[in-house]
Amino acid sequence: METKNGRIRRVKYCGTLILAVLFASLALSEDFKTTNGKVYKDATVSRIEADGIELKTKTGISKVYFTELPQDVQERFHWVKPEAPREPFYGRWAAAAEDPAVLAKIIAAGSVIIAGVALVIGHIRSRRQPTMLARRTSRRKAVHRARS
Repeated sequence: METKNGRIRRVKYCGTLILAVLFASLALSEDFKTTNGKVYKDATVSRIEADGIELKTKTGISKVYFTELPQDVQERFHWVKPEAPREPFYGRWAAAAEDPAVLAKIIAAGSVIIAGVALVIGHIRSRRQPTMLARRTSRRKAVHRARS
């Protein structure tokens, strides 16, 4: 809302209204039943975390992990089951090394790579210009050194 002098007047209690709506949605109590059979009666969700929810009941506050809750509750709180950890890199190499044919292929590929790198380095070294030119000595000095 704009006043006479051109300034915009802020609406009071807007933040309070938003907070009241949020807390009202959290204040709805319901029963939660875990997959192992434990029931939380008239529980309100006080906090949502990455691995579970905190429930506030008459007996106190409890944390219930999403893995303990049924599938529909997990979906309601948008929880996605984490992927299983991948097998370590060295474990795959150890499994490959047990098969002689695979081990031979690995050794052959490694040898080709090493030989290719050696050829490239040799080519680069042969094409490189020396940084300091060698001094040429006169014929007289070269003959003198040869006689000594």
